[in-house]
Amino acid sequence: MTKLAGKNIGRRAFLGGTAALIGTPVLAQTAAQTAEEADTVEIERDISKTVRRNISSFRTLDWRPYFADLNNGAILVDIDSRALHFWREDGQYYLYPSSVPLTEDLTRRGRTRVTLKDPSPDWRPTPAMKQRNPEWPDYVGPGPDNPLGTRALHLSWTYYRIHGTHDTRKIGRRSSNGCIGLYNEHIEQLYEMAKVGTQVLLI
Repeated sequence: MTKLAGKNIGRRAFLGGTAALIGTPVLAQTAAQTAEEADTVEIERDISKTVRRNISSFRTLDWRPYFADLNNGAILVDIDSRALHFWREDGQYYLYPSSVPLTEDLTRRGRTRVTLKDPSPDWRPTPAMKQRNPEWPDYVGPGPDNPLGTRALHLSWTYYRIHGTHDTRKIGRRSSNGCIGLYNEHIEQLYEMAKVGTQVLLI
């Protein structure tokens, strides 16, 4: 059984080891957790300023307090721990480090679901993003310059996605304008397992 909660994981060990360790199924562990219970596509801002990584609070969760069942699988995004939890219908559990929104006003919490699986995402800024950053391009096609990485899961909330990123520095940080970002290898794995209709909860 893999245990990450409560461990003091070094920055290099975290970045180098999670791709191999966290992307593998582990058994869900029971933990008493409190959950906090408000539209943008992500293109991440300059994060050259130091951003503290919240690795020490990385935690595994038991799905049962959050979901009535695992029909179609279940995704839980823990904003504070900067982690995405996924349970398959058979109960197998996966834990992925993630990027999360930069600020609380860009953060949305609550229940949604996967509505579309995009195997080759392209990106357009929302009007609000373009107003804040007029120098941003109006469109970026699929490829290495795309802020959405190699795969994207669209959610029922307009403009919100769980997606990959080509800039691996941003994983584990507050670095997005609303979306949840994963390493490309992790979103590709999640993309294969998640379904249209998979339930999603952001806390």
